[in-house]
Amino acid sequence: MRLVLLGPPGSGKGTQAKLLAARLGMAHISTGDILREAVRTGTALGRQVRPFMERGTYVPDELVSALVRERLSRDDAPKHFLLDGYPRTRAQAEALDRLLAEIGLALDAVVYLDVPDEIIVHRITGRRVCPACGAVYHVENQAPRQAGICDVCGAELIQREDDREETVRERLRVFRQTVPEVVAYYAHQGNLLTVDGSADVDTVHQALCDKLQEVTPGC
Repeated sequence: MRLVLLGPPGSGKGTQAKLLAARLGMAHISTGDILREAVRTGTALGRQVRPFMERGTYVPDELVSALVRERLSRDDAPKHFLLDGYPRTRAQAEALDRLLAEIGLALDAVVYLDVPDEIIVHRITGRRVCPACGAVYHVENQAPRQAGICDVCGAELIQREDDREETVRERLRVFRQTVPEVVAYYAHQGNLLTVDGSADVDTVHQALCDKLQEVTPGC
């Protein structure tokens, strides 16, 4: 199977992608991971991507598509995969179709996790992370035993800059500008599945699997 999982920042698509990939035996390909790896290793594309990531702005379509092409064109590239975070624009969706046609593959389904903005803002702005060990908490839904202190290592928790409300709302604004074209593109192709992503992780995962039963019996 080959799937794309779309959704706004904070929709839980990363969590659901990992659960689905494990359940269906597919490779989980996160564009965020690809971008960070390219920057870390200092590849030619990584050097072009670095300034955008350091500013916290979206990486241009052509650079993201080039990185995905590089990943899926390797000799060891998986034939069954779940793409998480790509495509996010119509241009990226078209680039992905061209790439898949070249390598003789096709998408089975594109799943869109639909979550209202106010739920997204609540989820992300309440997130706190430990700068020492990386543990993640939420001030309401997954609070540490002692307010502001990591349960694991005792370090003081922080709110990341990109988790602040003004940053979250700007990312959502940009996402809402581009996502309708992507959703319409896949709806026209007839492989779009929409799932309400506003519930808890387990409920959303079951709803996702129920939808995928339409294209993958035994999910």
